[in-house]
Amino acid sequence: MVYTVAAATLTVAAPLACTPSRAEGAEPSRAASDVLVTGTDEEMLVLEVTEANHIVVRLPRAEVGQGITTAVAMMIAEELDARLADVRIPLADARTKGNQYTGGSSSVSSLYGPARQLAATARAKLVTAAARRWHLPARTLRTRDTMVVAPDGRTATFGSLTASAARIHRPAVPSKPKPASRHRVIGRPTTRIDARDIVTGRAKYAGDVAVAGAKPTVVARPPTIRGKLVSVDDRAARALPGVHAVVRLPGGVAVVADTFHHAFRARDALRLTWAPGPLARLSDAQIRARLKAAVPRLGTPPHGSTPVEAEFAFAFVGHAPMEVLTAVADVRADRAELWFSSQTPMDARDAVAQAVGLRPSKVKVHVVRAGGSFGRRLNYDAAIEAALVSKAARRPVKLMWSRGDDIRHGRMRPASHHRIRASVAGGRVVAFEQVMASVSESYDDAGLSAQGGVRAASGPLPSQTGLYNFGRVSGDSGGIELAVPLGAWRSVDSGTVRTAEEIVVDEIARKLGVDPVAFRRTTLRGKAVRAVLDKAAAAGHWGRPMPDGCAQGIAVHEEYGSRVACLAEIDASDPKNPRVTKVVMAADVGTAVNPRGLEAQLMGATTDGISVILQAGLHIDRGAVRESSFADFRYARQRHAPLVFEAHILPSTGDPGGAGELGVPAASGAVANAYARATGTAPRSFPLTF
Repeated sequence: MVYTVAAATLTVAAPLACTPSRAEGAEPSRAASDVLVTGTDEEMLVLEVTEANHIVVRLPRAEVGQGITTAVAMMIAEELDARLADVRIPLADARTKGNQYTGGSSSVSSLYGPARQLAATARAKLVTAAARRWHLPARTLRTRDTMVVAPDGRTATFGSLTASAARIHRPAVPSKPKPASRHRVIGRPTTRIDARDIVTGRAKYAGDVAVAGAKPTVVARPPTIRGKLVSVDDRAARALPGVHAVVRLPGGVAVVADTFHHAFRARDALRLTWAPGPLARLSDAQIRARLKAAVPRLGTPPHGSTPVEAEFAFAFVGHAPMEVLTAVADVRADRAELWFSSQTPMDARDAVAQAVGLRPSKVKVHVVRAGGSFGRRLNYDAAIEAALVSKAARRPVKLMWSRGDDIRHGRMRPASHHRIRASVAGGRVVAFEQVMASVSESYDDAGLSAQGGVRAASGPLPSQTGLYNFGRVSGDSGGIELAVPLGAWRSVDSGTVRTAEEIVVDEIARKLGVDPVAFRRTTLRGKAVRAVLDKAAAAGHWGRPMPDGCAQGIAVHEEYGSRVACLAEIDASDPKNPRVTKVVMAADVGTAVNPRGLEAQLMGATTDGISVILQAGLHIDRGAVRESSFADFRYARQRHAPLVFEAHILPSTGDPGGAGELGVPAASGAVANAYARATGTAPRSFPLTF
């Protein structure tokens, strides 16, 4: 039964079809009385109330550590007047329609309206059900602590009302979400609802999923990027104890065994001959030279202006999430079932179906939480491999990439080269132009060299914001194609384009003899971004005396309907081993659903900025990635973190903007500017260790 209620975007529905699952983490079947409200908007949210008084909303997004389950739980608890501890936010399986995309810093902003409306409608129905039970006017009832309360003190839990509430056609009270002035949960710093599970090991990831008969699986991969297998002698590997199968894949040779220990031993026992990959004659120097040559020419500067020019090179950077890629697959002749973390589960299902020769309707994808992503799980390399191995081995498998696999053969942020010219006349910038070239992923006979790759077409710069009153702002981009596995990396284009711009803004201020903060304050276009600049500068005591070799740097960024400023202090008394000692961030993201979660996002962005500016990048040596672990892919660790970190969230009642990627360009620019001021240099190649 499906019928419309007063809210135009919501329906009340009987349970959605769902077959029982054989593994932990999948969506369970539910009783008819559980389903209270189903959204018919693009998010396809479903709200259930169980007899145990738990509110369950199946989230069409991936939880990859960013805290989206907590933010949505807060939205639901706010509108239902429920205890946060009573709200459950399991991840939805891949669906046939709707929006299940997790990326572009869009999750909170896209769910804010639908989730609150869903819960407000559920509350109205529950109140109406209680009013009918007690024969009282619905307007006299109130809600608190996951129950309805009568004027005389009688109470009824939501769970006791859910069956009758699901049958209500028209609620007797309004189902409009609360105004911001009545918020008691949204906007309050809140510990993650899954924090205890994470730190105690109860949180389950793909590697923890238990599917009957699923055997550990690893893959032997070529020494160079996209190398081709010539021959394999697997006799020694097959003779080892615990080995069940050896399967050839497009990207290597998989070993299925009783344990990962057995699988790795057998992988190392394979005798493999590889043909070098298509980049075997290329290393960093040649790639950087090609990129520089591919940068479009700058236009003609305004007559009589003085140029401030700079060129920047940014290296390839791996995502390196703490949890390596893992996928469980059970592929049969007529169906397939998979468990893995995916930011694009609907696309992943379709790609798996094509890979194993099934219709998409015969492939079921269960989305599980991930231990980090930063854009990496927009792609589903491991899931496709696991499905192919399961089909060939005729058994369920649990395939895991090693850390070396992920760094040497995983996806990475493209290398790029930027050229900027600011034209100064009359004490101000009258024209600003940035041109760049980046690596894009080349095609092969089958189309894109692997699913989800990156292709950068020539044309206007994708993220040049025109943040400043710089007269004529223009840009153009070019690129080179290489057979390199690329992917969207946190902050995508802005992480390099805006970082380069913020470095040049400091150099313009220096050219004009003006303080960098004062220069930004007078040239920024928007009041909101000036406000975060002022807050960061004041809270960070901009301009305070610093010892020799130490300095402050600042940068701003605006994107996703949000804006941020970052002030960084650095100790570069040893220029080869600089240390960021303090970071102050100020952000305006509209309504901050969970300020504590936002602070964590800004802290993570700071770590990213420190890493990609000072020390972390990938080298290409004769077609191979040189790095293979955290030992040589020198991502920032605890000892590199600022000794002091502050996040200041500016109050706002506007709709939420994006925050997950917002802080990276500002943090990167601030760290680079601080290093330049501390050392009296003009860094042009990042990370500095390159």
